[in-house]
Amino acid sequence: MISWCFSFPQMISELFLSFNQSAVREFVLSSPSPILELQLLLFVSFLVFYMVTLLGNALILLVIQLDTRLHTPMYFFLTHLSFLDICYSSVTVPKLLDVLSSERRISFYGCIAQMYFFHVLGSSEMFLLAVMAYDRFVAICNPLRYTVLMRRAVCVPLATCAWFGGFVHSTFHTGFLLRLSFCGPNELDNFFCDATPLLKLSCSDTRVDEILLIVTPGILGPSCFTLVLVSYNRIVRSILRINSREGRQKTFSTCAAHLMVVSIFYGTGIIVYVQPMSVYVPANRFITVFYAVITPMLNPTIYALRNKEVKGALRKLLIPLNIAQVKTSTASNI
Repeated sequence: MISWCFSFPQMISELFLSFNQSAVREFVLSSPSPILELQLLLFVSFLVFYMVTLLGNALILLVIQLDTRLHTPMYFFLTHLSFLDICYSSVTVPKLLDVLSSERRISFYGCIAQMYFFHVLGSSEMFLLAVMAYDRFVAICNPLRYTVLMRRAVCVPLATCAWFGGFVHSTFHTGFLLRLSFCGPNELDNFFCDATPLLKLSCSDTRVDEILLIVTPGILGPSCFTLVLVSYNRIVRSILRINSREGRQKTFSTCAAHLMVVSIFYGTGIIVYVQPMSVYVPANRFITVFYAVITPMLNPTIYALRNKEVKGALRKLLIPLNIAQVKTSTASNI
């Protein structure tokens, strides 16, 4: 099943290429900077971001699976977000680490596959963040009904719909893009393959694709973001009724951190996609780094590692390791 998912974009691209006569068989990706020193700095930065993303999200997955106390709806969605962020960053960052190459090339099939999975995972995260905001709204504003409203029979379909929505959205756009022909040039105005830079290189009529690319994210993105804002607005109003000043400050701090990351993710995505292709500027490729690289790295810290329950589970996991290390050290000294 997994191998089929990864080969699906290539099968589709081969099918469409058999009907059109695209001359381009590879693309040249933009370089973040021609200056060697800055390239080295970016390489180290992207590598650090990627390692933190992988380790942070993998640690969350491990802790939640091992600690049965965290088998609740909130952490159920968090496991999906962590797994999604590992895959999401792995689609783009490895290619960004090729920053030191003189020419950053990618095959036509590789480009289509990268764009397909980038949109699958990005769209799924967009839906999942809205679901997680609704989960927090129910937990804080309707605590007595939380176990009923967010039972497993509800959580599983919500998570499934988030993933399915991402696949449908990406397949829809990729299918329309593969109708087009690419005759040259092949220099892509982005650090990785994405829909808008690819449309700029097409020698076919792209008006329908441009409209779809603006309308679909223009409806889905703001709709999900609005649902998040409405949920947190209701949460804040509930927080104001908390008698404990310390409790209010703690909850406000958590909500503010969530909203900051969510705003970066939705805001930068809306800026890039909800604009005509004619006004697409090179600065957009730097904006894409925020939702493709930065937010997957921030999510583990904002959603989990600042949480008292996760900290307790981590401590419970690490204490036996420390005891074993001390015993080994003591035995070796004897």
